[in-house]
Amino acid sequence: MPLLLEVNQASKIFGGLKALDGVSMEVREGEIFGLIGPNGAGKTTLFNLVSGALPVSGGRIFFRQKEISLLPDYRICRLGIARTYQNIRLFGKMTVLENVMVGRHSRTRGGLWSTVLRLPGDQAEKVRSRKIAEEWLEFFHLLGKKEEKASNLAYGEERRLEMARALATEPSLLLLDEPSAGMNPQEVRDLNDLILKIRRQGKTIFIIEHNMRVIMDICDRIAVLDFGQKIAEGPPAEVRANPRVIEAYLGREA
Repeated sequence: MPLLLEVNQASKIFGGLKALDGVSMEVREGEIFGLIGPNGAGKTTLFNLVSGALPVSGGRIFFRQKEISLLPDYRICRLGIARTYQNIRLFGKMTVLENVMVGRHSRTRGGLWSTVLRLPGDQAEKVRSRKIAEEWLEFFHLLGKKEEKASNLAYGEERRLEMARALATEPSLLLLDEPSAGMNPQEVRDLNDLILKIRRQGKTIFIIEHNMRVIMDICDRIAVLDFGQKIAEGPPAEVRANPRVIEAYLGREA
């Protein structure tokens, strides 16, 4: 599979603390790549570097062989990387449909004057954006609630809505930061099915998870962080049997 994302010796320093220390990994097109590790291992920090929420302190990051290490988040989004967050970030007073249409902003070309003057091109973009947003809502079984306020959704529905909004940006790479957090067992099983279905839509998925059932069931490969360093990488069965992983992560869970 072609290389999609390359993280090369990435580091992030906050004050004098190294949150990430020379981490390298590759994500290939079409795979589901998992990232695990104890709390504070640096997982979300890595996502923040890849998505442009934070600049790297050292090392380089490439997406489709283009360096994105110091690009702002909106430019990285336009290149084809979208993400969700560990703590859900929805616009509660906006409708479900409006939340997803916000995700279309990075793919629209109309400016202020085209909106004010109601130019034909702007109206056509709005129609297309609404169509794409509704398609993703249908995909996540939320189309029937498109006119409801996002704040009225159940927790699992909020998680799905955030994923729908991210996918509305038309990414090649989807970053999922603990998507199963707070879900019950049935919701987790449904989530697994949805993630596999997203992959079948031609998306590559990079996922952080504490739920080992999710990671072991759906990931092609897994990397493990501990204290800001990568301690293992490989297929699920190989990582699960790694003594360093058992000590640093799986053993603590047990």
